[in-house]
Amino acid sequence: MAQSLQEYAEWLASRDDLIWPVAPELVAPKATPFLKPLNGIKAVTFSVYGTLLHIADGCLLFDHGQQLRMQIALDKTIKEFNMWNSMSRKPGAPWEYMLSQYRNLLEDQQISSRTAKGEKPEINSVELWKQLITRLQKNEYSFDESFYGNLDDFSLKVAYFFHASLQGIQPMPEALATLEELSKRGKKIALFADAQPFTLVHLLRGLSLQGKLPPLSELFTQECFCFSYREEVRKPSASLYERLLERFEQSGIAPEEILHVGTRIEDDLAIARRFGMKTILFAGDSLSVHASKAQVRNSDTKPDRLITSLGQLTEILD
Repeated sequence: MAQSLQEYAEWLASRDDLIWPVAPELVAPKATPFLKPLNGIKAVTFSVYGTLLHIADGCLLFDHGQQLRMQIALDKTIKEFNMWNSMSRKPGAPWEYMLSQYRNLLEDQQISSRTAKGEKPEINSVELWKQLITRLQKNEYSFDESFYGNLDDFSLKVAYFFHASLQGIQPMPEALATLEELSKRGKKIALFADAQPFTLVHLLRGLSLQGKLPPLSELFTQECFCFSYREEVRKPSASLYERLLERFEQSGIAPEEILHVGTRIEDDLAIARRFGMKTILFAGDSLSVHASKAQVRNSDTKPDRLITSLGQLTEILD
């Protein structure tokens, strides 16, 4: 039977022949927390990258500005999945040809996405790799379906491997303990994030480094998850917030009873505020936080609270 992505990720982590990038040392920006208690909160939503997970560069990237990083990630991917024999024999290194193909498809996804005016389309990394693999299959490329699964399963694992080779990730301090404590207090917890099909595995693997994970259903209210890749639009698209609130409405929770935790004001927290949600700016990572003094002070955009560590959430919701 083919491995699940979670099983595959654990298998990769157990191998001694692979070297993975690591997230840089966490550096907190200068900020003063505002921890006045918030009453009436029934649900807490979290962004993932930069909030629950510390990631190199502050956010998940599809194409890195440093070509060496792309070279290393693509070269590792080509070798890991034995792609070179089915690639066109053009002058230059294999990674250079793959990079050209990758960037062309990335641009195609960006251009061809059909979204309403004002909406920001999301890229699906797994679909991108699926197209690349389909092209290889025309040149007699094959993979072990008994291990990787069908084409969709295989594309998911390749996308996971590529991104794991591109950017280092680790859990934010106190992430698991904070989630568990909020859950114990009866808060509904959901992920509301710009995400990819492998994001949940990223998060669960990261949290597992901080302790034994409880069952997913005990930690999260999964029916209220709102991931950009599923909705095909990313923040700050208004429809993403509308869909999130529709899911909570079915549980009898109003916008003002939802607290959203994130690191970006202009294209996340300010939009959530506009829809009636309460907001917290997490200023615990200088790479991911995007908030100017003017935005923090402006009555139209300022978050309701500011924290510099995730554990401070339990003080605000005490």
